[in-house]
Amino acid sequence: MSRWTDLWQAHVPRAAVVVHDLAVVWLVWHGLHWLRYAVESDVPPHSLWSPEVLIVLGLQGLAFWWVGLYRGLWRFASVPDLWNILKASLAGLLGILLGLFLYNRLELVPRAVLVLYPIVLAALLGAPRLVYRAWKDAQSDERRKTSTRVLILGAGQAGEALVRDLRRFGTYQPVGFLDDAPRLRGSKMHGVPVLGRIQDLPEIARETAAQLVVIAIPSADATALQRVVGICERSGLPFRMVPRLQDVLEGRSLPGELKEVAIEDLLGRKPVLPDWKAIRAWLGGRSVLVTGAGGSIGSELCRQCARHGARRIALVELDELALMTTEAALRRDFPDLDFVPVLGDCGDAAVIGHALALAQPDAVFHAAAYKQVPVLEAQLREAVRNNVLATHCVARACRDADVGTFVLISTDKAVDPVNVLGATKRMAEMVCQSLADRGTRFVTVRFGNVLDSAGSVVPLFREQIRAGGPVTVTHPDVTRFFMTIPEACQLILQASAIGTHEAVYTLDMGEPVPIRVLAEQMIHLAGKQPGRDVAIVYTGLRPGEKLHETLFHSDERYRATQHPKILQAEPRKVAGAEVDAAINALRDACARYDLAALSSLLREAVPEFEPIGAHGNATSTATVVAFPARQARRI
Repeated sequence: MSRWTDLWQAHVPRAAVVVHDLAVVWLVWHGLHWLRYAVESDVPPHSLWSPEVLIVLGLQGLAFWWVGLYRGLWRFASVPDLWNILKASLAGLLGILLGLFLYNRLELVPRAVLVLYPIVLAALLGAPRLVYRAWKDAQSDERRKTSTRVLILGAGQAGEALVRDLRRFGTYQPVGFLDDAPRLRGSKMHGVPVLGRIQDLPEIARETAAQLVVIAIPSADATALQRVVGICERSGLPFRMVPRLQDVLEGRSLPGELKEVAIEDLLGRKPVLPDWKAIRAWLGGRSVLVTGAGGSIGSELCRQCARHGARRIALVELDELALMTTEAALRRDFPDLDFVPVLGDCGDAAVIGHALALAQPDAVFHAAAYKQVPVLEAQLREAVRNNVLATHCVARACRDADVGTFVLISTDKAVDPVNVLGATKRMAEMVCQSLADRGTRFVTVRFGNVLDSAGSVVPLFREQIRAGGPVTVTHPDVTRFFMTIPEACQLILQASAIGTHEAVYTLDMGEPVPIRVLAEQMIHLAGKQPGRDVAIVYTGLRPGEKLHETLFHSDERYRATQHPKILQAEPRKVAGAEVDAAINALRDACARYDLAALSSLLREAVPEFEPIGAHGNATSTATVVAFPARQARRI
């Protein structure tokens, strides 16, 4: 019964539209003939149904089908639909001329009928559609009397599309636009007036009794968006924004969805535009393996590889819940790909050997690592075991298996290490350099903090704000480099695709962000005021932390790559024999859980490692340079 009901609902309304349109054709054809001979006494015979009429109906119906007139809905009839009707009328006229010429040489068909036919037909077909839409819109207007009153910031294409979407849903009532373009002042769009400038929002919001503000400026950079958000906060109204096209294309937002302004929207980073052609050419049809596949970076790397052509992805993960969750999400979103889950420690030679045998990867992304600076200061043995020895285990296994590319996910803290995390990741880089003596291409990619990753300050701040505060910041002047998880993974793939043998790449992290400012912005986005509603407390730098991070060491000469957000550093020289000896000594100290030996061995193996004081006073004498300015890269 349900099947017949579905067929009825699907086909009967469309069939009724077809019958309506053909009835209008019949009416126009006979009506024009009647008008042509209305003032003449000698009227030639004209049958209501004749082969000539059937030819007209058949050819005009084919023209309707050819133009695609029945793919649209009357409820949303607009100018494009009227244009299609006019095209169908003209195409039908041409067909009728040809058909009747072949049938009876256009005998007894007045020229006036042929001239007026497409004009009258287009008018009589378009009028019912527009009347129907006006009637439906009037019904929506009645519902909108109880709907939310919305002010839209931005009267461009995004604002125009937003008005149509809001009216379609019926739960929102657009009451006006605000836009800084003087030429738009006083104009209307879909009947909605442009009431003033964006900075006038607080006053206009009171005058219009608005209940919600929507930012429809998806092209605005972070500076402009910060200004707009500040104005929205002064209005006291809740606000949302139209998602950027890139977020929609990558599945992070839905078309027509209103999203909350996220902290990454305000951090001053321009969208990354990777060379997708190069990435797909390198990745397409390949098998890849990702360690730490259940983590923030690892899971997104799996998703990016699946999206851009990998045929098989092996997921190596120690956390069973993270492995299960990541695998389920990937199988749901990419059902045609081959996924190979491997539960285990990638530092176990048997586990990584088993994973390599199952996946036979062309590329391995080593994302598994411990990354929490204060934790690792007190967990030296586990930091060395997981960040150094596990990296050596995976990298050596990949070299012995002749894997095409091995990509180490490193950190900016390895540039001039002053904490255990930086020293162990620097040692991991040295391990990869020492093994780069055969066919496997070893690539190292460094970047800083990742927004919203597990253990980062963003989810911590968000939870503290939700609890009413206080928000804990280590130091008023502390800064960090940030990028989003998808952006970091896109640049990792880009660096991997263009990477040369034994290459070290640093991602352009943008400008360093003061953590105090980050906390204040997140409090504002939650609709609260720093200091008044949520306190900010400075707790002091934790063990291993320093005020500012750096991306390049002075001993690593850098040069531009084909991608503007990726620079290549010339690796510092390492002696393979010394690295091997250090690995053996570290492995022996780990087996004995000898923390004193581990500390001494790590400092010997990484000469630039100078542990920082508990209060942030670095004793390192190395000269460190920040990411070079854009002008310097063109020299």
